[in-house]
Amino acid sequence: MNVWYVQLFGTPVLSGNWVRAGKLTDDGALDPAGLVAIAIAHAFALFVGVAIAANISGGHLNPAVTFGLAVGGHITILTGIFYWVAQLLGSTAACFLLKFVTHGKAIPTHGVAAGMNEFEGVVMEIVITFALVYTVYATAADPKKGSLGTIAPIAIGFIVGANILAAGPFSGGSMNPARSFGPAVAAGNFAGNWVYWVGPLIGGGLAGFVYGDVFIASYQPVADQDYA
Repeated sequence: MNVWYVQLFGTPVLSGNWVRAGKLTDDGALDPAGLVAIAIAHAFALFVGVAIAANISGGHLNPAVTFGLAVGGHITILTGIFYWVAQLLGSTAACFLLKFVTHGKAIPTHGVAAGMNEFEGVVMEIVITFALVYTVYATAADPKKGSLGTIAPIAIGFIVGANILAAGPFSGGSMNPARSFGPAVAAGNFAGNWVYWVGPLIGGGLAGFVYGDVFIASYQPVADQDYA
């Protein structure tokens, strides 16, 4: 039976009988019902995590989002480092706690699907993380949007759920280095873990550059615009 767990600070982990990245059943066939359940669980968990943390810490929960916001000039590099430390510690602590409360059951780690290579996994993670961080900018970090409302956590949760449905069977749909790092530490298995650092950080950085440094940077104050 496929089950899922929610890590501390709202970072979900895939578990059950799915192969490594939570993609395939033991006989190699896709389990659509399990994939949908995991995507919905992630979407709800992230929606709540972002909503409850937004007014305290900004509700980052993800080193790739933090990196993208730093690239776009929304936060400083030093602030981003503090976020990274908290995110990685939270993920690692959650996985060890999960291992303890489940009486030492194995913690599954992310990995690309059989028949794919790790470079293809990196490209998949770049694409889906770009979509996630772009959504974060468009709904939460764009000054034209005004104050953070309910729509931002909902949209962020939805894009994560959609990305898992699209990429889960291939790269695992991580989008989050911390989400992949914690299970790797608890399991003592870092095979292929670099995929879930390189892909999300490139995707998040690209989104931060495009939206933060190009779109937002091009905004002009109304008083400076020429309507003649």
